[in-house]
Amino acid sequence: MESNTKTIITVEAIIDAPIETVWKNWTSPQNIVMWNAASEDWHTTWAENDLRIDGEFCFRMEAKDGSAGFDFRGKYEEVQANEQITYTADDGRKVKIIFTKMECKTRVVQLFEAETENPIELQKEGWQAILNNFKNYVEQHLQEISFSKWKV
Repeated sequence: MESNTKTIITVEAIIDAPIETVWKNWTSPQNIVMWNAASEDWHTTWAENDLRIDGEFCFRMEAKDGSAGFDFRGKYEEVQANEQITYTADDGRKVKIIFTKMECKTRVVQLFEAETENPIELQKEGWQAILNNFKNYVEQHLQEISFSKWKV
């Protein structure tokens, strides 16, 4: 008898930014292309995001040397602004992202069903690397905005 139990992987980060800032940077296509990569040799060349229940998204991810690329697509099942996003990727895997306000910081937790082609640890490392890029992008961008306000 075959088991239908899916392995759920969890990655998380605490971002030194208000939840509204984190949400905006997570969901707007012009920001997604700035942080959505697991390593320096990959990037997202464009993003479309219809952030609503039954809305769809597509992020074009490519190796910078042009050797590989793919569209990461999915359909939203739940969208609660500044709180939670749930979607199903085109390959059928479920993903849930939870945003939690922590005073002036925001905790982002991503839970996703593992695929069967790559080892669990490799998948976790890849998704964590993307989340870490997001954290770095938001914190750096916020710091640049704050600093520019003080320039004379």
